[in-house]
Amino acid sequence: METTPLTRRAGLALGLAAAALPWLPAEAAALRYALDPVEIAPRVWTIYGAPEPITRGNGGAIANITVLDTSDGAVLIDAGPSHRYGTALKALAERLTAKPVVRVYLTHIHADHMLGATAFDTGTVSGGPALRGDLKRAGTDLTNGMYRVAGDWMRGTGVPEPGRVAEAGVETIGERRFRILPLAGHTREDLCLFEESSGLLFPGDLVFLDRAATTPDADPERWRGALASLAEIDHRLLIPGHGPVEAGRRGIDQTRRWLDTVEARIGDGFSRGLDVTELMEAPLPDWTAGLAVARYEFARSVMHLLPALERRDLPLLTQT
Repeated sequence: METTPLTRRAGLALGLAAAALPWLPAEAAALRYALDPVEIAPRVWTIYGAPEPITRGNGGAIANITVLDTSDGAVLIDAGPSHRYGTALKALAERLTAKPVVRVYLTHIHADHMLGATAFDTGTVSGGPALRGDLKRAGTDLTNGMYRVAGDWMRGTGVPEPGRVAEAGVETIGERRFRILPLAGHTREDLCLFEESSGLLFPGDLVFLDRAATTPDADPERWRGALASLAEIDHRLLIPGHGPVEAGRRGIDQTRRWLDTVEARIGDGFSRGLDVTELMEAPLPDWTAGLAVARYEFARSVMHLLPALERRDLPLLTQT
């Protein structure tokens, strides 16, 4: 398996620092996540993430996390951004279901979704086939980057070690049947789950709703292919990685439209010779006003996607 580019990209995105702990204020030790579960279906609760970038104010709690009750125990979709969050999540899941947590599915490697898994027994933590190896290579840098950005919220957080591999197929836990769908595009490995008995679709960060999608590790073409696959699933509710839970395919369509817009704007700016600063300030279409952090994420996308255009096309210019 090739060396993942996630270490470098995610480090830049998070403001990577090699040693963040020395300046963490001792008085911040009392920080506590206020988890507010919303019952979206019988015995299923989603904790909504803040529609914001990761900051010290929100402690990195920007992703949606879901708890499902089964006759065997609680099942979680993602684990949040820190050990502190995971500890609170575990207690909440046990309180909601009156059962232990028996499975924690990690949808992808991004820190806001998976660093909380350190609070759970490794034998309950499940990720895609590449996740364990990617965490060995990139996990320390991702964790250090989060210490730098989120500060003392991260105290005690290490690198998760998933003890299970989620392969394509169906995994039955209690009365629930989780269809495991290995896709890619937001990252090189995106684990999606469809709970067949309830019709709940969990696409991870392949789908954002009313919040601009992030692209630090994106392959837009593969992402569009994944969205096409998700659109074919007849679901009752879609639980996006970020944004409101809804019936229908609005999140799928909106995410595709954002990707198309970002690529078109960056491509047009590149062809007109705009520099990075000029391109970051380029106007966005009116429809994006309804997306949280659209300007912020567009600027990040310029930093991530423009270099690929330069690598692809500038050598051709020198040869003509």
